[in-house]
Amino acid sequence: MEALEAIFTRRSIRRFTDQPVGDQHIETLLRAGMAAPSAGNQQAWEFVVIDDPQLLQAIPTVHPYAQMCAEAPLTLVVCAEPAREKYNGFWVQDCSASTQNILLAAHALGLGAVWLGIAPNGERAQQVAELLQLPQGIEPLALIAVGHPSETKEPEDRFDPDKTHHNRW
Repeated sequence: MEALEAIFTRRSIRRFTDQPVGDQHIETLLRAGMAAPSAGNQQAWEFVVIDDPQLLQAIPTVHPYAQMCAEAPLTLVVCAEPAREKYNGFWVQDCSASTQNILLAAHALGLGAVWLGIAPNGERAQQVAELLQLPQGIEPLALIAVGHPSETKEPEDRFDPDKTHHNRW
């Protein structure tokens, strides 16, 4: 799949088959996430790979919009270790770029995925951190439910020329 095709046809998928995601696909998703740009090339990200069915079932108890994680065969958690930052506060942008890379890679592999935000909701971040036993100093940014899609969504053209400004507002 070409890059622009992946960008323009990717949709949030919330329904999955019970077919597992293979280890090679998981590694490809993680490699895509780690290929993202980061401020000062700091790469302060960390990832949690969740495929334990009991843990996947528990995720919706700490994230009110994550019911699909209980059905997905895989959830990736994009985290950061802010202490490793060169430029304070940029971990959110870096991990967001990583998350988008993972979503596009999943789509290119024929998988479905959806981004479920954690940050900046402090209570949600704390509950996810406790559930996953994240070490002190590791901040979760997002959950990404991943699997073989059991739903299809048509591409949407969201381009709005009224939201573009040239040189000045």
